[in-house]
Amino acid sequence: MGHGNWNDNVYAAGKTFRAAKGEDDFGYSADLRAKPRNKWKVAPALDPANATRECRDSAEHADSTPIAVLFDVTGSMRRVPRVMQGKLGKLHGLLKRRGYLADPQVMFGAIGDADSDRVPLQVGQFESDNRMDDQLRTLFLEGGGGGQKSESYELAAYFMARHVVTDAWQKRGRKGYLFLIGDELNKPALEARHLRRIIGDDVGQDIDPASVYRELARKWHVYFVLPDQSSYYNDPEIGEHWSGLLGQNFLKLDDPGAVCELIAATIGLEEQVVDVDTALADLADLGSAAESAAVGKALAKLGSRTAVTSAVPAPGGPDDVVLL
Repeated sequence: MGHGNWNDNVYAAGKTFRAAKGEDDFGYSADLRAKPRNKWKVAPALDPANATRECRDSAEHADSTPIAVLFDVTGSMRRVPRVMQGKLGKLHGLLKRRGYLADPQVMFGAIGDADSDRVPLQVGQFESDNRMDDQLRTLFLEGGGGGQKSESYELAAYFMARHVVTDAWQKRGRKGYLFLIGDELNKPALEARHLRRIIGDDVGQDIDPASVYRELARKWHVYFVLPDQSSYYNDPEIGEHWSGLLGQNFLKLDDPGAVCELIAATIGLEEQVVDVDTALADLADLGSAAESAAVGKALAKLGSRTAVTSAVPAPGGPDDVVLL
């Protein structure tokens, strides 16, 4: 995984071909939803059970940086992956051609409800070429959820903390980027029974979600993006919950159509290759002027910050860190 290069022409040709044939961009999801619910299951390539995901350097990409984007695919949030799929070329173009990152490798995943959904977690591979489009379109947009104002974000966070290996961290002590996109709370506890059933880890007791996010922050820049998708967008409990976990890395986005642009601009700011004004100008140059205002508003607090919690390699190596 992680070989090859993104090709805009291949991407555009695929969309044109599917449209001409009347095929859904998310064909796996469309096929699965036509079957009885007891037949719904995660695509084998995205199954988190007993799995590890890797982001490795290669001759083509010697300075790999992992970028993981995991969507809440319950209820109204199913729209966001479709928006993302339609703008993959712009995301990759901003990251690579604008010099935000030398060798971005992107992984997509999906989050549901471990208490009620058939497919509560899907995790793809890190890719540098058009296979990132393939894995995104293989997500099952279940559209479930348990109706408790919470989804299993903490389950995804655990997988990213424990089941992902990157050369960026192991060789260079550099964090990857994780964007969780949703509109609800974490579950009150990460239940051991879910870890055993869904991920396959032999865990004997429930885990406090806050401890999972502390562990995750050692190796990842973690962001939670709340798009204006539901009645929870202006719910103070959602903001307090995620701000308590991630501080300024809780981002509210007025326009769900600007998710790709927000991700790219956030990375540019974190890498210190652009400021907010330059990032917004880059968006406009790519034909995204309509989304610039929403992105600028979401990034206002990031653009003025000095430093949030960061991890610095300790003398023992990149896996021994001091939290600042």
